[in-house]
Amino acid sequence: MTYKLGTLAVAGLMAASPVMADLVFPSLSYRTGPYAAGGIPFADGYADYFTMLNERDGGIGGVMTSVPECETAYNTEKGVECYESLKDSGGLVYQPLSTGITYQLIPKTTADGIPMHTMGYGRTSAANGEVFSHTFNYPANYWNGASGAINYLLAENGGDLNGKKISLVYHNSAYGKEPIRTLQELSKKHGFEFTEVPVDHPGQEQKSQWLQIRRDKPDYVIMYGWGVMNQVAVQEAANIRFPMENFIGIWWSGSENDVLAAGAAADGYKALTFHGVGSDFPVFDDIKTHVVDKGLAAGAGDQIGTVLYNRGLYAAMLAAEAAKTAQEIHGTPDITAAMMRDGMEALKITEEKMTELGLPNFGPTFDVSCSNHGGTGLVGVTQWDATAKEWTLISDFAPTDMDVIQPLIEEDSAAYAAENNIENNCG
Repeated sequence: MTYKLGTLAVAGLMAASPVMADLVFPSLSYRTGPYAAGGIPFADGYADYFTMLNERDGGIGGVMTSVPECETAYNTEKGVECYESLKDSGGLVYQPLSTGITYQLIPKTTADGIPMHTMGYGRTSAANGEVFSHTFNYPANYWNGASGAINYLLAENGGDLNGKKISLVYHNSAYGKEPIRTLQELSKKHGFEFTEVPVDHPGQEQKSQWLQIRRDKPDYVIMYGWGVMNQVAVQEAANIRFPMENFIGIWWSGSENDVLAAGAAADGYKALTFHGVGSDFPVFDDIKTHVVDKGLAAGAGDQIGTVLYNRGLYAAMLAAEAAKTAQEIHGTPDITAAMMRDGMEALKITEEKMTELGLPNFGPTFDVSCSNHGGTGLVGVTQWDATAKEWTLISDFAPTDMDVIQPLIEEDSAAYAAENNIENNCG
């Protein structure tokens, strides 16, 4: 039987109990390989947040946390090996930071009863909790990103994209292909001409793709890239004098790594986001006091406040809040992976909670439920200022077109359910 238990009650139960094992949050990181520049700050932010909780709060609900890392090098096979090697560590939730690894781990984590959080990546239709019982991708997914870009462009064009040309430059992988169907449907709805421009891994050679864009003369370019592909694309866009303000990347194409190399030429480039930018939030004072100043930072401490560090920190915060929710639901601070799944499914992120955590207005408010593992899908837009060398949030976190996205989620998840003989998990 489960019951609600408040924070004080959890603390009291903890005081009367023997010392408990750590709450384990495995990190499938990549500090090496072609995508290390993106993997390092994310892993640092993820680890530093839990270190802060340990040093400042004594962990979560009185139980210390640990973040064992396993190096995947963004390689799917290595990612699966990491999962298998860490599976018996008592990990509460896995965050693979790779769409390829995610696809391989969905059946494994489901069979093992361990939740997986693929925040802003992975299999988009996993937002349907009726089919994907142990996979969560809140607060936004790739299809929300595609719609968020189009909604922004609609607003920029008085609500009319009819006759406009929009090209998608994408990483030629499961990740990069995710938004294609959504953009095809949105092109039918809004009357714009849509073309696809694939870029093979790792993306260091893109001359032919940008010559094609120069020939096609699209009004806008959307990019789903990662790693060095982004840097090269921004430079190639500058080389053909494509207007940067008309170039919009998904959130994995919108970090400092992607624009600094191009210098002033990157000024005005835009990227989608589902969280805040910069370090002007109270939580970073606590990170400095309890982590950096104590010499406990996961990295050199030079990534704090960067886009991908913030994303790792945000992922850790959401995991910690789900763990707190699980502790309250089950009346124990020493939660299991099964209990963690319940906490993730009952997670509610309000602005009041974000403010209490030192992250006011840092991200959208959202609820998770049995049927909805994807949250509300609110998406914002950021823009790069090459002079100040910083990203600025230039829009609110706005709704995306669920009239287009939800049928696609239902169609794809229904096909997966049929292939794998899955019945409705929500009863």
